[in-house]
Amino acid sequence: MSLKSLALLSLLALPVTALADWQLAGGESSVNFVSVKKSTIAETHHFKSLSGTIADDGKASLTIDLASVETNIPIRNERMQKMLFDTAQFAKATISAQVDAGKLGAMKAGHTETVSADLTVDIHGSQQTEKALLQVTALDDNRLLITSTAPIVINASNYKLLEGIDKLREVAGLDSISPLVPVTVNLIFTKQ
Repeated sequence: MSLKSLALLSLLALPVTALADWQLAGGESSVNFVSVKKSTIAETHHFKSLSGTIADDGKASLTIDLASVETNIPIRNERMQKMLFDTAQFAKATISAQVDAGKLGAMKAGHTETVSADLTVDIHGSQQTEKALLQVTALDDNRLLITSTAPIVINASNYKLLEGIDKLREVAGLDSISPLVPVTVNLIFTKQ
């Protein structure tokens, strides 16, 4: 959930060139997260509304509209929006990083590079730094693909989300929902 947001932000922390700004192609990008209930039942969810940029000064940012959470069960979407994310008060999650803009701009089509990134994740009024291992691929001269090479595991307790997880667990009659959330990202940026 908020882990997804973190994962997406980590992708933005990849090296970026000092050319024009890059815009996230939100419809072609995804931030996915996995929730585990009853210790053994894993379900994958995602966010439908993402935006982001990589500026020519190397400042990368990703914004996740938390109300766009998609679990494929409408009542669960509503419960996550209200009980977990509290979207009335905390509508967005943001991920930011400083990247090497020159390196990104110099990438040739088909070239791939693996980057270790420190992401600043801001969710539910809490801000933490998360480490991510990302793969950046130049699809052509105007498009970059950034993916997580391994899930970014977000600890919900670091973002004041445990109370919301407990509310979800109680309303669903579950004995457990894991506070550790693996997040993966698949981001496409287009040079403007």
